[in-house]
Amino acid sequence: MDINKIKNILQELPLSGLGAPLVILIMLAMVIIPMPAFLLDLFFTFNIAFSLIILLVVIYTLKPLEFAVFPTVILIATLLRLVLNVASTRVVLLEGHNGGDAAGKVIEAFGAFVIGGNFAVGIVVFAILVVINFVVVTKGAGRIAEVGARFTLDAMPGKQMAIDADLNTGVITQDEARERREEIAAEADFYGSMDGASKFVRGDAVAGIIILFVNVIGGLVIGMGQHSMSFSDAGEVYVLLTIGDGLVAQIPSLLLSTASAIVVTRVRGSRQDIGKQVSSQLFTNPRVLLITAAVMGLLGIIPGMPNLVFILLASSLSGIAWLLNRQSKQAELVEVEQAAMPAPVPEVKELGWDDVHQVDIIGLEVGYRLIPLVDKNQGGQLMTRIKGVRKKLSQELGFLIPSVHIRDNLDLVPTVYRISLMGVIVGEAEVMPDKEMAINPGKVFGHLDGIACTDPAFGLEAVWIDPNQKDHAQTLGYTVVDPGTVIATHLSHLLQTHAYELFSYEEAQQLLDNLSESAPKLVEGLVPKILPLGVIVKVLQNLLQEKVHIRDMRTIVETLAEFGSKSQDPDILTSAVRAALGRSIVQEISGVQKELPVITLEPDLEQLLQQSLQTAGESGAGIEPGLAEQMFKSLQESAEKMEMEGKAAILLVSSYIRPWLARFVRHSISGLHVLAYNEIPEDRQVKVISTVGQRA
Repeated sequence: MDINKIKNILQELPLSGLGAPLVILIMLAMVIIPMPAFLLDLFFTFNIAFSLIILLVVIYTLKPLEFAVFPTVILIATLLRLVLNVASTRVVLLEGHNGGDAAGKVIEAFGAFVIGGNFAVGIVVFAILVVINFVVVTKGAGRIAEVGARFTLDAMPGKQMAIDADLNTGVITQDEARERREEIAAEADFYGSMDGASKFVRGDAVAGIIILFVNVIGGLVIGMGQHSMSFSDAGEVYVLLTIGDGLVAQIPSLLLSTASAIVVTRVRGSRQDIGKQVSSQLFTNPRVLLITAAVMGLLGIIPGMPNLVFILLASSLSGIAWLLNRQSKQAELVEVEQAAMPAPVPEVKELGWDDVHQVDIIGLEVGYRLIPLVDKNQGGQLMTRIKGVRKKLSQELGFLIPSVHIRDNLDLVPTVYRISLMGVIVGEAEVMPDKEMAINPGKVFGHLDGIACTDPAFGLEAVWIDPNQKDHAQTLGYTVVDPGTVIATHLSHLLQTHAYELFSYEEAQQLLDNLSESAPKLVEGLVPKILPLGVIVKVLQNLLQEKVHIRDMRTIVETLAEFGSKSQDPDILTSAVRAALGRSIVQEISGVQKELPVITLEPDLEQLLQQSLQTAGESGAGIEPGLAEQMFKSLQESAEKMEMEGKAAILLVSSYIRPWLARFVRHSISGLHVLAYNEIPEDRQVKVISTVGQRA
């Protein structure tokens, strides 16, 4: 038969899922069927090698989740070791009277060579191994795993809120947010599994002690009762084999316990394996090594001490310290030489129009201590996050947000940043580059030690904390963000608030050009035959100022083409476009629920406002101040009541007075949405929650 045909037949066989059942069947067979000594040697050797592989994988793993199957591996390795104990116990008790190699060469070697054939020494060595494994390593690792699992679960809500904050600021995409949420869930599952897996390791250590005593007592009874051996002969044979069997099992158990302890004790945020962490953190300061070498040298010259050993160690430490000091000086010399190099003399050019700088559309100035946040060479991520903010806002609003010009300003306080639009400062705040901001989202479960402050974007209470307090703060319910995220969130909020100021003729023309590729006749008939470009720009600015996106340019242009022949008033055209976009506007505010709870005005009050606007114009100067104040208080109370009930605050009025009322409440009642009757889709049912009248 052709080899390729054989390969195809083997590939078609359902063998991919047989690994786990085969392992279970092999373990079951080891318990039921007596095993020859050679197979015992093979499995004992494999058990030691398997434990060593696990330990090395743990040492060279950069973070615990890269070895997420570790808790399951612990269970398999523990079951394998216990099954081997059962199989070896059967062989020792059945064949032990025939000689030391009756239970296999491995057990004989550990009983004869490792402990010198002296079962008293073997008992002592075994007892020491059990104490190290059970009392020290396993107990400590179990406690750390328990605490780690608890803290990981408690910190999950804070980490989820941090991901939502990064997603809202555009720092990460939806896919990246999904991956981070999955990673957090996987981390919680891993440490929860490690908490349970540590109990397997602890139980394995206890089982090793019990098996030792059972084997010793059983061997003495069988040797004296069935094989007519004297007490001393039976003790020498069976105790020696039992100690060898116990040592063969305890050494892999100790390796596995050490691997478990390393996993749960390592720092989670590190991106280095254990060896690199030790070398980079323990042997980097030559002064520490020199002091240690001096102490060892002094001990080495004391009469009666092992002088050669101490002096040899002191010389080695001194040599390592000298090498480290030399490398440090060479690095400093290179930095000094680079700093001393003369800067190139710039060529003097004739003054031209290039020397006349226009104001930046969007500017970000930072103090000198915040430069590392911007500099990619120093690990700064702020520029990447600002690009994410621009991308997210561009997708939400419907036009391209201009680039942000970032520069340092030595006149600023070192930790202060300043945001400007068209050269005008719109935001300024101070951040601490070496700390993180813990923001109180409204409900926390404890107090944090730090520097009290206020979130610059939304005015929430916050605290500047050290980075090592992050997990604790998230456990208490705080949302913890780094300084770069604070700046990016503040910038995102200001850009969204002032989006209408960033929109100009260039952006409008670009939107029309993009639409002309799919609907050329629609755009061709609009500008300039029906409406000039300036009117279209004003309409789009009005929409952006009222927090209405302009992604649906086809509907906007169709409405302008229909109503542009009747009026060129931007406010009238804005109302017409809002009515056309009503379904989108309402869905953006209240979602897809059919019932729409609203606030309305009493008919008399609405008629009075309409008459006042007709008399005094859109400024509303004809409205009595007392009436305006009373109406403002009533609207504020109604809006707060609806928000406390978890509903979007919507004020429903006639289309004539809607623009004035929207301007009236825009900056004072931020959560209140003012809609006109003709903006409500037909499939929505309006439910009046409260009515605002002339009197409180």
